[in-house]
Amino acid sequence: MDTPIQQLEYTDQATKQMLENVRKRKKKFDDLKMWHYFAIYGTLLFAFIFTIYFYVSYMKQYSFSFLAMLSAVLNDTVAVYLLAFTIVGFGAMNLLKQQKEKKEKEYQELRCEIVDRSKDLWKREEEWKNRHIVFEIMKKQYDINLYHEKK
Repeated sequence: MDTPIQQLEYTDQATKQMLENVRKRKKKFDDLKMWHYFAIYGTLLFAFIFTIYFYVSYMKQYSFSFLAMLSAVLNDTVAVYLLAFTIVGFGAMNLLKQQKEKKEKEYQELRCEIVDRSKDLWKREEEWKNRHIVFEIMKKQYDINLYHEKK
C-alpha cells in the first residue's frame, strides 16, 4: 500500500484498500495512455519518413507506371521495412487504444463506486466530517477526483 494512503487517519482498512485499488487502476490507465501516445507518434513518424522516402526515390522516377513503381518499391528493402514498421505501429496503436479504454472504464467504475458508497465508507460522524481531507490527498497526490462521479 502506498504511504499517503496508509497514513490516512479517518479511514478504516477496507476503505484504504479500495483507495489503493483505485490508485493502482489509475496508474495502469496512465501508463497505457502514455504508451498509446508513443505508438501514435511513432506511427506518424514512420509514415512521414516512408512518404518522404517514397516520393524522393520512386514518385519522380516511376510516375509513368503504377506497376513499375510498385515493383520497384517491393524490391527495395528500406521501403518495405518502413512500410512494415508503419503498419505494425498502426496495429499497436489500435491495440493500445482498446486496452486504454478498457483500463479507463475499470478505473472510472471503481472511482464512481467509491463516490457512491462514501456514506457507507465513512460511517461515523467524525469520519464523515473529515472525509474531505482524504479526497484532497487523493486529488493532490494521485489526481483522482472523489468529489463527483463525472470526469
